[in-house]
Amino acid sequence: MEIRFREFDPFNCWIWLRFSNPPGQGERGYVETAFDSWFFLGKLGAFNAENLQVHEEGADVSWMGYDNESAERSMPALMHNMGEMEYQGGWARCWMDLGTSDGFALDVLINTLRQLDSDVVQIEELLIGGVNDDWPIEEHPDSLFPVASPDA
Repeated sequence: MEIRFREFDPFNCWIWLRFSNPPGQGERGYVETAFDSWFFLGKLGAFNAENLQVHEEGADVSWMGYDNESAERSMPALMHNMGEMEYQGGWARCWMDLGTSDGFALDVLINTLRQLDSDVVQIEELLIGGVNDDWPIEEHPDSLFPVASPDA
């Protein structure tokens, strides 16, 4: 699976998947469940690289002391909104408002999709951000920060 980043706006981000073949209903179910699960974790603040205490501890976490005060001092990292997964031939896309979640969220999504590519459905390409010329986008109705039109 090739992974590419294009112009990226965390508050108005399209995520594109190109499959080897148009995905069937079962394969779509896996993809949509992965995105839904990822989004719900993000909406609850799971992707906060400012608070990775267990990860930073290393391999041995036996009897590790967890610092709640440090966790509370970290800035919240919350995703705001997610659109419906859309399909067109061998492509799928989903609109996201990633809010204040950080790059850690994208790493988790990439790792998830790499495993789906290996085990469930062949994904040729993952594009994060930007637009596809052959599948135009419109302003997403759930966008908290609409992009001003060039005529304004």
